[in-house]
Amino acid sequence: MEASLRSAAFGDGVPPPKPFGVPASPRGRLLAAIVLGGRGRYAAAATLLNDLRASKDPVLASLAASTLASHRRQLGGHAAALTLDGEALALAITAPREEPDPDGLDAEGARADALLGLAADNLGRGRLAAARRLVARAEAHTGNWRSRTRAGWVGAEIELASNISEAGIAPAEMALETARARGACRHVVKSQLVLGVTIANGSSAERDRAKALVESARETADKYEFNSLLWVACLVAADFAAGHADEYRFRVPELLHAVLRHADPCGRRLARESPWVPAEGV
Repeated sequence: MEASLRSAAFGDGVPPPKPFGVPASPRGRLLAAIVLGGRGRYAAAATLLNDLRASKDPVLASLAASTLASHRRQLGGHAAALTLDGEALALAITAPREEPDPDGLDAEGARADALLGLAADNLGRGRLAAARRLVARAEAHTGNWRSRTRAGWVGAEIELASNISEAGIAPAEMALETARARGACRHVVKSQLVLGVTIANGSSAERDRAKALVESARETADKYEFNSLLWVACLVAADFAAGHADEYRFRVPELLHAVLRHADPCGRRLARESPWVPAEGV
């Protein structure tokens, strides 16, 4: 079961049979929470993650806190995520080095997750200088593919927020190449969206590429039920597909409704209060 959950979280994206049982091991429960979060089942994920945050293993507790922070951030709750990422960093910096995990579920990966999470939280709150400093601090811990991919996302998003999208192309390209090399389906989808948005205002050839990237991301997210990304992909795709713009925009409230129906009360409140999530009326 853990192998299939790891593949669903960091590999081919194929989910375990429904309903899948949650493993008894702490690492298995973390993987289950990651898979559930990727599919927008935030309440079930939060139940597992809040339990794991109390673990005596600082690495596991840190990874649980930063994973929950990413789920809060996906619903627009950057301030709530900031607290969780701070908790994750406090745990991770005390953790001794250990045997490396292929997907960064280790002490170094936990440090990278916390620092990159804090960078994304600050980015979402308009603190670009702080976000840049945190990404720079994370570089020492990005030895695994997943941390490098996430660093590419945040680096590109900082440049976009700074209105210098050309500088965001290199980290966005790196993120996509890294995720593809690992065969990490969900991370490829997110990387395609980030790169697509980054190059959208370039030449006509770049805009054509951006459209293809976003459409591929939307189709894959739909196929594998990556609902945490699908509503975003539809929102972005509407800006590229003139003939389907209304169709994609119409789907966004429907998808958000499904996601919020499976969110815990805190997640629903954050989404409805966030200026980033179009949850009004959902």
